[in-house]
Amino acid sequence: MKVVKNYLYNAFYQVFILLVPLVTTPYLARVLGPTGVGINSYTNSVIQYFIVFGSIGVDLYGNRQIAFVRSNKQQLTQTFYEIFFMRIITILIAYAAFGGFLLLSGQYQTYYLAQSVSLIAAAFDISWFFMGMENFYVTVIRNFVVKILTLISIFTFVKSYSDLGIYIFILSMSLLLGNLTLFPSLKKYLVKADLRHLSIWRHLKPSLVLFLPQIAMQIYGVLNKTMLGVMVSVQATGYFDQSDKMVKMALAIVTATGTVMLPHVANAFARGEVEKTRHYLYQSFRFVSAIAIPIAFGLMAVTAKFVTLFFTKRFLAVIPIMIIESIVIILIAWSNVLGIQYLIPTKQMKSYTISVVVGAIVNIIFNIPLIIKWGAVGATIATVLSEFSITMYQLFAIRKQVDYRKLFGDFSKYLIAGVLMFEVVFELDRILPISWKMLILEVVVGMVFYIGLLILFRTKIIDEAKSLIHNRKK
Repeated sequence: MKVVKNYLYNAFYQVFILLVPLVTTPYLARVLGPTGVGINSYTNSVIQYFIVFGSIGVDLYGNRQIAFVRSNKQQLTQTFYEIFFMRIITILIAYAAFGGFLLLSGQYQTYYLAQSVSLIAAAFDISWFFMGMENFYVTVIRNFVVKILTLISIFTFVKSYSDLGIYIFILSMSLLLGNLTLFPSLKKYLVKADLRHLSIWRHLKPSLVLFLPQIAMQIYGVLNKTMLGVMVSVQATGYFDQSDKMVKMALAIVTATGTVMLPHVANAFARGEVEKTRHYLYQSFRFVSAIAIPIAFGLMAVTAKFVTLFFTKRFLAVIPIMIIESIVIILIAWSNVLGIQYLIPTKQMKSYTISVVVGAIVNIIFNIPLIIKWGAVGATIATVLSEFSITMYQLFAIRKQVDYRKLFGDFSKYLIAGVLMFEVVFELDRILPISWKMLILEVVVGMVFYIGLLILFRTKIIDEAKSLIHNRKK
């Protein structure tokens, strides 16, 4: 039950982080327009490079390391301070590098400065500690108030395109304030530390092992936006970014399992419970497949109506981008289970690193010709190919450790149910008038239809859900 509770907390947290942009997107699409949205996306994609280089893989490494030592308070305290101060130093180095970049950049300097608050915020991000402790409640509650204040600030201070700098600053400050509010909760877990005898740099090498895949992930995660801004226009970046936000929000529901299961699997692996780690893998893979497939097909089916209502007709170019990008919901769901939930906690970093490097290479190879040919649509196709290559390599890497029949047990049933649901919802989307009521109706019909098919097909996920409800009643 603890895993389920943590999943629900983290799913809520991940969705809530994206909820502010979701709520504000229609308003900002009208106020800032494609150009303003594109400038924010482009400048943010640039600052993300400095954040990744400054963070040097701490988010994943810190999460796993805290899970390893959490039963010993002295070790836990020592480990936390060592990792925390190491990242403070590396972020300072990254900010110095950003200062050099700022002097050389001739365009968007004001916006870059506003974005740089996010880089400072990264230094104080200790969410990895609470993830490693499997305490997801504190991160949800502490950030809730900050995000609400962010929402109020955006609608109060952002009134026109000229307020773009204020909008970026509000978003960046919300990250910093959200991170700072986590610190009071540390006293519950930590004891007095001997700060004079910290071995800060002993964490550098293992953290750098996770840093390489994060660089690769950054390449295929952010490079699309940067390249679109350079090769096409900031408007094209804006179209791609709007689609990406919606897909990422849908993905947050699925990939929330990754943050929850990583410390859980790492702790089981540290105790030598190898079979249990495989059991977690099969269970998690089955779960994410069951929810990723209907989300992906459902989003494809309602995209035309959703974009028209949500972004207005100025953003109709987002429709083909979002339909294509919906495919990655399934692919990232799988690679999240295989990579984040299995390869990393079981210390198979070589396989994980190779997989994301392969994805980055595929992204670079296909990005240039496809962006030249089709712009933002081309960048989306390159993203799908990149995610496909990552998932395929990870499946290949674990071929001798798992039984594929167990891994893909009910996949065919989920796929058939998802395709049939798509047909029904797509037809409804085509014939029903454009309104929020009709869109909600389509989503509800799709959910009921899909769940009904899972019950009809007698899938394991339904049996597990019944068992969970039954145990909960006890």
